[in-house]
Amino acid sequence: MTVNDSRKILPAEFYPAWVVNQHLTKLWPYVDAGLIKASVEPVLEQYRPFILSSLKFSKFTLGTVAPQFTGVSIIEDGGSGITMELEMSWDGNPSIILGIKTRFGVSLPVQVKDIGFTGVFRLIFKPLVPEFPCFGAVCYSLRQKKKMDFTLKVIGGDISAIPGLDDAIQETIRNAVEDSITWPVRKVVPILPGDYSDLELKPVGILEVKLVQAKALTNKDFIGKSDPFAKLYIRPLPDKTKTSKIINNDLNPIWNEHFEFVVEDATTQHLVVKVYDDEGLQASELLGCAQVKLSELEPGKVKDVWLKLVKDLEVQRDNKNRGQVHLELLYCPFGVENDLVNPFSSDFSMTSLEKVLKSGANGTEINGNGNEITQKRREVIVRGVLSVTVISADDLPMVDLMGKADPFVTVTMRKSEMTNKTRVVNNCLNPVWNQTFDFVVEDGLHDMLVIEVWDHDTFGKDYMGRCILTLTRVILEGEYKDYFQLDEAKSGRLNLQLKWTAQHVYRDS
Repeated sequence: MTVNDSRKILPAEFYPAWVVNQHLTKLWPYVDAGLIKASVEPVLEQYRPFILSSLKFSKFTLGTVAPQFTGVSIIEDGGSGITMELEMSWDGNPSIILGIKTRFGVSLPVQVKDIGFTGVFRLIFKPLVPEFPCFGAVCYSLRQKKKMDFTLKVIGGDISAIPGLDDAIQETIRNAVEDSITWPVRKVVPILPGDYSDLELKPVGILEVKLVQAKALTNKDFIGKSDPFAKLYIRPLPDKTKTSKIINNDLNPIWNEHFEFVVEDATTQHLVVKVYDDEGLQASELLGCAQVKLSELEPGKVKDVWLKLVKDLEVQRDNKNRGQVHLELLYCPFGVENDLVNPFSSDFSMTSLEKVLKSGANGTEINGNGNEITQKRREVIVRGVLSVTVISADDLPMVDLMGKADPFVTVTMRKSEMTNKTRVVNNCLNPVWNQTFDFVVEDGLHDMLVIEVWDHDTFGKDYMGRCILTLTRVILEGEYKDYFQLDEAKSGRLNLQLKWTAQHVYRDS
């Protein structure tokens, strides 16, 4: 468990789980199932699938088998509160029947059965006070879902008779659990009179994500190549999940798309990326997934990452090569603007991601009497001159029959398709060019630099590899020099120098 340095974790053996289980077994028959039903049913209705006109509980009891806690940890939070985390498993015998009605007018009783659950529940006792019971309120939440299995059965019928019904109800139930009780969502129960609004769920910042590209994806199609798209989320809910455009027939797609996410707990939340192959009317097939811990991001600093795609985020080892996905990430917490260099602020030269800066966002028009009459919003278009110096290349792959190559480089701005190329260096795998090209960039936040290496032949040219760069780093730093590995090549790297000269352009919006 990762916690702040100020916190102290007390070993679980000081709080044996069997003691908790004894009490829970005694209390279980008295748990108010009606209260749980009343709190869950509105959330089910919120995520009710379109094919259903009604989704309610017709029966809800918790059964006789109480959950069992397999481990207990106590976290002391700097004297202001105590957090208890309980590892729990439940193979219960509840009686849960959903009364559903389809839009075709068919009413069905659907039984939720074979429930198996393991996870970690979190209880927060806060604030600590000098009167009994020594805390003002308690918060409870599902800190982590390790397993949540169940099956659906139409009483007296077959659920598969209505195509898509099983999947739709399964997704609805999982979304309801995610949105109603899964951390960072928490329920606050006041114990003593007082204001406990500070314990409620609140946004703490914004995560800016640029989905740049992916490479070496798995080909799932028998004819042609996969048609990849990506889904990104912090909380896996339909209205909080972002979806990229589909790139047809490409195992090395370039998206260059920007997304924003609300962060509610930077210490525990993750950004998840899942890449799929679009199958048209059929269900999309997962190509791979990856995640980033938000706690690994330095606030106000752009992080450029290549993430290895795996089959399952819960599986620790996955030796199959499923490709990689390229992201640029920027976490901007609320309320700390004075302590951070925020690229979105008006006194910073440019943003690092695809978001138009709100520099001078409010422009006021003045009438003839000197009175303010209207306010217009102004947005900054990131315009400037990009200077690209192609210095050299090392260890290029051999493509000629004689074991050498005659390389040259093309430098292209992706949006404008403006292209320049270097001279050809004959019979060399470590060429030196030292040539500089200037590009007028009309929208630096949304453009990319595509640099390709080619082998010159008498009757044409052979592709040797490429590297794709966003303008993020050069806009932030102004100028830099670095080596870049060639993609789609067995070997080779380019030595480049980039320089940015900004020319802000304002427009009313």
